[in-house]
Amino acid sequence: MILDLIKKENDIKKISPEKYDQLAQEIRDFLISKISVTGGHLGSNLGAVELTMALHLALKLPEDKIIWDVGHQSYTHKLLTGRQAGFDTLRKHGGMAGFPKRAESDCDAFDTGHSSTSISAGMGLVKARDIQGLKHTVVSVIGDGALTGGMAYEALNNAGRLKSNFIIVLNDNAMSISENVGGVPRYLQSIRTADTYIEMKKSMEKALKKIPKGVQIIDTLKKYKSSFKQIFEPGMLFEDMGVTYLGPVDGHDIQQMVRLFKEAKKIDHAVLVHVITKKGKGYAPAERHPARFHGTEPFEIETGLPKKQKTKANYTDVFATVINKLAARNEKVVAVTAAMPDGTGLKRFRNLYPDRFFDVGIAEEHAVTFAAGLAAGGMIPVVAMYSSFLQRAYDQVIHDVCIQDLHVVFAIDRAGIVGSDGETHQGIFDMSYLATVPNMHIMAPKNKWELSDMMKFAVTFDHPIAVRYPRGLAYDGLSEYRSPIELGRAECIFDEEEIALFAIGSMVKTAQSVRDALKEKGHACTLINARFAKPVDEEMIKSLPAKHKLIVSMEENIADGGMGEKVRAVIDDNDLDVDFLLIALPDAYVEHGNVDILKQEVGIDDKTITERILKTIEGKA
Repeated sequence: MILDLIKKENDIKKISPEKYDQLAQEIRDFLISKISVTGGHLGSNLGAVELTMALHLALKLPEDKIIWDVGHQSYTHKLLTGRQAGFDTLRKHGGMAGFPKRAESDCDAFDTGHSSTSISAGMGLVKARDIQGLKHTVVSVIGDGALTGGMAYEALNNAGRLKSNFIIVLNDNAMSISENVGGVPRYLQSIRTADTYIEMKKSMEKALKKIPKGVQIIDTLKKYKSSFKQIFEPGMLFEDMGVTYLGPVDGHDIQQMVRLFKEAKKIDHAVLVHVITKKGKGYAPAERHPARFHGTEPFEIETGLPKKQKTKANYTDVFATVINKLAARNEKVVAVTAAMPDGTGLKRFRNLYPDRFFDVGIAEEHAVTFAAGLAAGGMIPVVAMYSSFLQRAYDQVIHDVCIQDLHVVFAIDRAGIVGSDGETHQGIFDMSYLATVPNMHIMAPKNKWELSDMMKFAVTFDHPIAVRYPRGLAYDGLSEYRSPIELGRAECIFDEEEIALFAIGSMVKTAQSVRDALKEKGHACTLINARFAKPVDEEMIKSLPAKHKLIVSMEENIADGGMGEKVRAVIDDNDLDVDFLLIALPDAYVEHGNVDILKQEVGIDDKTITERILKTIEGKA
């Protein structure tokens, strides 16, 4: 295999051009084979194979720098920099990351994971290069989906002022995770179809040169070039910002791209190369269903179907069912998401209520302020977003929602440890950053029934409120415990003595296992479902010392600013005579890997928690 000849960066340059197509096919076959076993981001990588090959042929790594926006499409880059063996451990604990990682290779110039950041990072690398008098090339690769994010335009606005080379590659496949929406995709679509104008211009010049005074006519027309370009020329949005536009170019024609990249390196300011690719190229199921193969679980290569068929509903499914029912009962309920109708469970809502569904593109800040406007206008917006993406709109939560005390419901999916996507996607900060904001209220359900009840409560609660729920199968235990939701009130599930487990959300299930283990050791144990991280149930906490020697707070969130600190504050402020143990995540980023393994590593699994409680009791004894 030609792919086996690539042991390190720049080895691709030893491959003869006539074998480029064969290498591209081998890379696709390799990725399909490996990702069918490990899971991962397939569609975006299949679409960027030739683009990545062309960049590696035109550049010299690691001296030259490539920043991959989001990083979903970096698998071919990893292969071409000698990391083929790492794909057996892709996204596994201790294995190769699914995103660029500076700690993993000198050829990874910048860690990414969230969208629309690459141009800003690239500009920083450019200025660092120029200040130090270096000469290497810096390339930021950004998708058209990421170009719907406002941060990209903030960076482009500054890129137009550069006086040295900076290459921006626009990888245009007409997709984010789902199909792109809005004015920017429409603009790019007009560029994709602008070949007729380019051919017309060439034909006109050729014809004019054949007639008397034709050259003078051409010169006259060129005096009005900018006016005509504004009407016809592709890429004028970028040109008007001071960024030279090159393209569009076929993103699967390696030789053509190499020529264009080499041309772009000669330009003494920012230049954007517009590359047209097909997401999922070369694998029919991924081409037909690009959203499904954006991030996929292990699948059967022949059919593209998941190897593990889902038998139970996950929390996203439960949310999807509930919001559809709420919308049917109340015509003021609307749904807002940021380029993730499928991932957040809003696909059916979009079909049922198209006039009340809003996908704003990869623009979390806009999504939150837009929702605030909807609320101010009398609607009840439900903002469905992953925990790690909502943190991008922290200012908007404060400034536009909570200062005005507007009724916006935040449905926070993927809260807690999410696993294989690693540090950039773990939802371990939301309780902390939301709890700092006045007027915000935070809930987390113990099981699927409580998620339904909490969403119903949130839609009737006329203030900012967040409901956070984890990734994965929805817990259906403790179904017999379903008391009504009351603001700031916890639920006592088992009322005993000695030890009180005060757990929230996903940790209630863990607390149930811990309680069973403690009872086997002869310890009585109360189990309380906190329900609210803000406001925390102070009356419940103050009542516990009467029968308990130890209160254990449990949450799947970092300790700093989390629920446990509020529980401790109630104990300290009221001089309660009780010992306290805080179970939460450490002040650290959580790597990629299996969720169960990660929970053991950070100490929030039932076995570790039980051991800590027993040591605490023994130490006091």
